[in-house]
Amino acid sequence: MSGAVQAGWAPPSGPSEPAPTRGWPRWLLVATVLWAVLLGALTWWSVRHDPPTVREQRTLAEAVPVVDRAVGRLVAATGDGAWQLAAPRFDRGCRVTPMDDGASLARDLDVVVAEGGERALLEAVAKRLPADWRAGVHLGSDGPRLRADAGEFVAVHGRVVTPGRVRLTVDTGCRPDDVASATLLPGYAGEPALDEALRALGRPAGTPEQVVAPCPGGGVARTAWVAAGAAPAPLAGLKPLAAGGAVVDTPEVYAYRRGTAVVLADATGEQVRVSASTGC
Repeated sequence: MSGAVQAGWAPPSGPSEPAPTRGWPRWLLVATVLWAVLLGALTWWSVRHDPPTVREQRTLAEAVPVVDRAVGRLVAATGDGAWQLAAPRFDRGCRVTPMDDGASLARDLDVVVAEGGERALLEAVAKRLPADWRAGVHLGSDGPRLRADAGEFVAVHGRVVTPGRVRLTVDTGCRPDDVASATLLPGYAGEPALDEALRALGRPAGTPEQVVAPCPGGGVARTAWVAAGAAPAPLAGLKPLAAGGAVVDTPEVYAYRRGTAVVLADATGEQVRVSASTGC
């Protein structure tokens, strides 16, 4: 074998060098940084200024005033019927997310009407509610139902509980829990019409439970009630107090107006419940 080097050929001097790579253009890096800054600024603005888009973005404390005002609206919409506010139902233990516990608040307004007048009441209430609540009454398999939206993801429902009794409910659904149940029951002065009714029935006065709701035009709607002993109980002793006639008169339910209050005696349960309510 010859050791001569062929003319025109140079031996390799070592391993081949990789071709140089090109970096991102400077304009693309600048655009990426500016986009990240803009996205962060938009997120900050949205969190602080945009309205919530789901119920979980509103806490229970933020929903309480909406619920209270909605109950006052419902009281004003019931007209001259016999009604009473119930104690708020504050329930913990629901799940806002799979990882977070929450709580819900519901408030009820019970209205007593003559049997057969339940749907007419629900339709009358729906017509008197604000237009932006989009209230309507629909007939379902279990009877007429009222549905409305009080805003801030607070729902309003109405249904027939028993013949002659309609329940209107304002419900927050499950939300982040940041409120104490004790703040939901403000007190107020006693109601003379309640004490008078208890004396007429021969029942002890006791200490009434009390609950209020703000009226749309100012002031408050309020109910005071007492569980006045075991049922049944004759309610005829109340008739002399109904100077303007009874609002509801059945063997187990008697309601009448006394001054600005509507007094309702209910003997349908195990306990006779007597309430006096002042509306908007």
